Amino acid sequence: MPVHVETDGAVTTIVLDRPDRRNAIDRAHAELLADAVRAFEADEAASVAVLTGAGGHFCAGADLREIAAGQPNRVEDDGDGPLGPTRMQTEKPILAAIEGSAVAGGLELACWCDLRVASTTARLGVFCRRWGVPLIDGGTIRLPRLIGQSHALDLILTGREVGADEAMRMGLVNRVVPAGQARARATELARAIAAHPQTCLRGDRASVLEQWSLPLPEALRNELRHGRRALAHESMTGAKDFLGRPRDPRR
Repeated sequence: MPVHVETDGAVTTIVLDRPDRRNAIDRAHAELLADAVRAFEADEAASVAVLTGAGGHFCAGADLREIAAGQPNRVEDDGDGPLGPTRMQTEKPILAAIEGSAVAGGLELACWCDLRVASTTARLGVFCRRWGVPLIDGGTIRLPRLIGQSHALDLILTGREVGADEAMRMGLVNRVVPAGQARARATELARAIAAHPQTCLRGDRASVLEQWSLPLPEALRNELRHGRRALAHESMTGAKDFLGRPRDPRR
C-alpha cells in the first residue's frame, strides 16, 4: 500500500510509501492519507501519531507528473486539502519524522504536524517556487506562525534549500538526530507524549491552536474552558499521585 498504518500501543505510525516518487502525493494518495488520519482520530486506543516516509525521504509534495498529465490534486474550497489532511485540526498530536526531502507540499505537510524530528539528511524548502506551483496546503499560514514572517518569506520567495541544522536554528524543526534515526526518535517522543494524562494534554494543545483567531479575553476564556475539563477528570488524580511520589530534591 502506498499509505500504510502501523500501530504499537498508543502510538500510530502512518507511512507514505512511494519511494520511486520520493513519496510525492497525487489525488488518490491524498485521499488515502486523509482516511488514515481520520482512522487514527477515531481509534480510542491511539494517542499520538508519527507521520513519516519510506525510502529515505519524507515527502516531495504534490506529484507534478500527475499534474502535468492533467490529473491534478483536489483544490475545492471545502473538504480535504490538496495533500489530504492539511485542513484538519486533529484532537490528537501528530509528529513528523523527516529523512531526506520535505519540500514543497511535503514541507507544508510537515508544518501541519505538531512537532518535527529531522535527521541530518533532511532537506527542506519551498521548491515548488521554481515551478510556479503555489502553497495551498497551509504553507503561507503555518510557516510564518512557526518561524516568523522574515524566515518564512526567505523560504517562500527564494525557494532555497534548508538543511537540518539551519531548520533547527530557525525553529522549523524541533529535534535533529543522526541519519536514519528520525522515525525511531519521533516514536520515542510520541510514547513520552502518550504517557501523559490525555484530557489535560489535548485541552492545552487545543487552546494553543484555537487562540490564533481569538481576541485575548476570548482566548483566555477558551483556555479556561478546556482547563475545566482536565480539572474535572484528571487534576485531582494527578495531585494525589504527586503527593504519593518520593520527594525530588531538585524541586
